[in-house]
Amino acid sequence: MDSRKLGLLIVGVILLLAGVVFSLQGANVITGSSLMSGNSTYIYVGAIVAVVGLVLLALASRSGKPKGPATQSMEPQPVGQ
Repeated sequence: MDSRKLGLLIVGVILLLAGVVFSLQGANVITGSSLMSGNSTYIYVGAIVAVVGLVLLALASRSGKPKGPATQSMEPQPVGQ
């Protein structure tokens, strides 16, 4: 696994988890923060952060060399005599 893919994977997981926690605190499901608990703004902020995390996870799963005919050389092949 290359470093770019690993970096996207780690950041994506962290953002996804943080977004879920933010949303749950905003919905007052998880308590403990007097600033965030029950504040509906954090439901939306958390949802956005979680979606960004999911996008990074999707990019991490797709990054790499493309497979299929696109990887073949486009140079003309010599004709045998």
